[in-house]
Amino acid sequence: MPMKAVVCGCGAMAKGWLRALAETPALKGAVEIVGLVDVDLSAAEALAEEFSLTDAVTGSDLNAVLEATRPDLVFDVVVPSARHHVVGTALGYGCHVLSEKPMAASLEEAEDLIVLARQAGRIHAIVQNRRFISGVRRMRRVVETGALGDLTGIHCDFFIGPHFGGFREQMDNVLLLDMAIHTFDAVRFVSGKAPLAVYCHESNPPGSWYRHGAAANAIFEFSDNVVFTYRGSWCAEGARTSWESAWRVIGTKGTLLWDGADKLDAHVVSGETGFLREVSEIEVPGPSREADTHGHASVIQGFLSAIRAGVAPETDGNDNIKSLAMVFGAIESARRRERVTIAA
Repeated sequence: MPMKAVVCGCGAMAKGWLRALAETPALKGAVEIVGLVDVDLSAAEALAEEFSLTDAVTGSDLNAVLEATRPDLVFDVVVPSARHHVVGTALGYGCHVLSEKPMAASLEEAEDLIVLARQAGRIHAIVQNRRFISGVRRMRRVVETGALGDLTGIHCDFFIGPHFGGFREQMDNVLLLDMAIHTFDAVRFVSGKAPLAVYCHESNPPGSWYRHGAAANAIFEFSDNVVFTYRGSWCAEGARTSWESAWRVIGTKGTLLWDGADKLDAHVVSGETGFLREVSEIEVPGPSREADTHGHASVIQGFLSAIRAGVAPETDGNDNIKSLAMVFGAIESARRRERVTIAA
């Protein structure tokens, strides 16, 4: 039998979730959308019409729709400021919850959601869809093989100039909170290391169309003396990187480069003499599981499988709070203009 789900938040992001459900063979028939909720009722009604969800209950009151439908799941696609209320309400009705990122609008709220999920005996996981792509999975596999030697550093550049309009252009710390968390989470996954401390400089460059924090430069200290550096801007016109950032992963034996798209190159030292040692290219293997490379669809599929198996999914809140702690550590460091220890 399919699991019954309510979608809360019916803006543009929700369409990606519904397309994943409709277009992924492994997900077809696995979930029945029984309710759509949005503070703007017309948005819920329009989404129901667009995806032919004629039997779904639509409404602007989450409690009322949950009462009417009694779902197994809630897909939380609301703005970050509303996340704690939506997730807490859904857990209170005994629903498992899959949320958009970030996990919460503060670390305190994130910690509270972990407690609420534990008390309810339900899963609250986060859609970190950008760790579920081939390039990220392949980088992790190279690191795991030890081909690069002991990991020493990861360096990521993110430079794009998107004109979203809407709430993002009015957010505080827009780059760090709304976008950089993807890269931070992926670095945790690829490295297998724990974030310990950060120094960050945040700015809103001249000409920025965002209200606050469209650019940031951060240095993170990870366990085992691994350093991660991040350079990013959401108002960088003219020479874009990939949405996945441009990566340099360095180990004691060699380096892997990823352009954030399809190009991955890895070279390791093969010579034993000379001022600059000779290097040789090595093959970058494919991902361990092709099923883990389909973004939203892979996250949803993993979430459903975890519920059935009674285990925590990869992006469970207990793990994802560590990525959120990197974000808020960077924000605090930028505000205080000093190195900050990461507590999560």
